[in-house]
Amino acid sequence: MQQPLTIAGIQIQPGTQTDIQIPVAPLYNHSAMDMPVHVIHGRKPGPRLFICGAIHGDEIIGTEIIHRLIKRKKLKNLRGTLITVPVVNVYAFIQHSRYSPDRRDLNRFFPGSDTGSLTSQLAHIFMHEIVNKSGFGIDLHAGSNHRANLPQIRADIADPVILNLARKFQVPVVINSPAKEGSLRRSAANQGVCMLLYEAGEALRFDEVGVRAGVRGILSIMETIGMLVSDRRKKFENDTLITDATSWVRAPVSGIVHMESPLGGKVTKNTRIGSIVDPFGGHDMQIISPVSGMVIGRLNLPLVHQGDAIIHIAHMDRLRRIKPIIQEFTEEFN
Repeated sequence: MQQPLTIAGIQIQPGTQTDIQIPVAPLYNHSAMDMPVHVIHGRKPGPRLFICGAIHGDEIIGTEIIHRLIKRKKLKNLRGTLITVPVVNVYAFIQHSRYSPDRRDLNRFFPGSDTGSLTSQLAHIFMHEIVNKSGFGIDLHAGSNHRANLPQIRADIADPVILNLARKFQVPVVINSPAKEGSLRRSAANQGVCMLLYEAGEALRFDEVGVRAGVRGILSIMETIGMLVSDRRKKFENDTLITDATSWVRAPVSGIVHMESPLGGKVTKNTRIGSIVDPFGGHDMQIISPVSGMVIGRLNLPLVHQGDAIIHIAHMDRLRRIKPIIQEFTEEFN
């Protein structure tokens, strides 16, 4: 039997599930604020994995993924420890905002400081109470500012362990993305924690395919690292595309955008992928793709200004693989 685990002064015994409220700085009207944590501490020793959502407060898809994950009956036979934090940035979450009340992006303030800004203090608490007590982590995100993302993994795949985990998540594409300074991934890596970042859907929305793919992907990771027994009924795993580069196509003029390439769609360099029309009857402007690859993100709001990012393309050469991989992935959730 493994040893008890202590988070925020609360001791969690092996073979139990515990809800913990980690105190964070109160609001200016003295209203108390807590970061909610749900811990499943297995009887048998094994890896420690944390799952977190809403580091950006409007990216609520992670909150729903965690809600569905902890309801799964197979977690009763867990080896090791699962630490779930459905809402990290509790301040931004209640305001439906990407940013903390001090207008800072939490995912640029790790590892934080206990004497810094509100955002920096929150980062410090999360690192101290959650990340530093884990060996693996999965950070759940969504597209921002009216943009939706195809289910995808972002990870530093130079590490062969992380590359294997990224493939095991079983989403259509893995983006080789070295972590940025101040990000949770960078700070976790500095502490020896293997991390993946999952992107799917749009801010302030639940994308059903993205949610279900997220739950399945997390369970697959838990099987891979030995926290759960593998499902022997599985006959095969989905193929995954890997890319080292992505780029946003920006609106060449202001107007109303009509996109012709869906999420997961194949695009070819120097071909039309949409148009921008003048709502007052002027000339239409074609949108031409500067690269070949797959659409992994796109703007849903049709009103654009010149220079707005409207479509995100993962650079790829083997275009024939895109359609069957997307078709197989989509059919699983229909």
